[in-house]
Amino acid sequence: MEGILPLYKPAGMTSHDCVFRLRKIFKMKRIGHTGTLDPDVTGVLPICLGRATKVAEYITDAGKAYEGEVTIGFSTTTEDASGETVETKVVDKIITREEILAIFQNLTGEIEQTPPMFSAIKVNGKRLYEYARQGIEVERPSRKVQIYNMTLLDERTQFEGDTISFRFRVSCGKGTYIRTLAVMIGESLGYPAHMSYLQRIQSASMTLDDCYTLEQVEELALAGEVQSVLKPLEDGISDLPKYEISDKVAEKVKNGVVLEIPTHLEMVEGPIAVCLADGTVLAIYRKHPRKPGLLKPDKVLRNEQ
Repeated sequence: MEGILPLYKPAGMTSHDCVFRLRKIFKMKRIGHTGTLDPDVTGVLPICLGRATKVAEYITDAGKAYEGEVTIGFSTTTEDASGETVETKVVDKIITREEILAIFQNLTGEIEQTPPMFSAIKVNGKRLYEYARQGIEVERPSRKVQIYNMTLLDERTQFEGDTISFRFRVSCGKGTYIRTLAVMIGESLGYPAHMSYLQRIQSASMTLDDCYTLEQVEELALAGEVQSVLKPLEDGISDLPKYEISDKVAEKVKNGVVLEIPTHLEMVEGPIAVCLADGTVLAIYRKHPRKPGLLKPDKVLRNEQ
């Protein structure tokens, strides 16, 4: 069995919990998820089975889209609804729709984020959440992330009350913390804030409409029909630039030879999908670090002779 299972991750489970459950359902070990979702977060979690585990890292690096809710008026230790309250400040003014939209505009593009203490980022060989659970605050390196667009999912023209909540949709690049984005929205308005709800609605090319729940997957497994709902590994890397090759060159690619960079890919700095005319991806290549004009294999996906 191989392919990508678009799983709907329920609240209350970690991404690893989902993988553990699926290993028991499928009675196979070669399963991997494609980017951690916090326990409270629901939504699209592509699961790679068999050979498709080779493309898991590229799906993890692909763009994501979320629908979330930010609550203005108090912040939490975890930057989401599961944490303890850190700071409270009554919202003592009317916030206009125009103010929020202007902040969304300012936060679109390349922005800098500092990962939350309750996150899986490693500092000095230890994950931040391990420090956080011990009550230790450590310096976290800021990093640049890409916000493609933000949309306000609320028709109100004015927002008022001791606390204010509104929903939004965001499309972003890898490594973005939506919890931190919610805090940044609050800071821009002059108030502590946290993310009170979050659902991932898209990961790479997969959306909520593609997803199956764990219960549905279990039923499919009992009926022996799981393979029929798996997506080909190509779907997980459909956003990568393509380099189409002939059947003759394909045999060399399967053996990991270096290739000349075609003209249309000279400006590409990231991974490139080397494929046949029918769209079958044989390998992922990158620019050779020491030999200008050449590509070297990053990962060979199919090497059958």
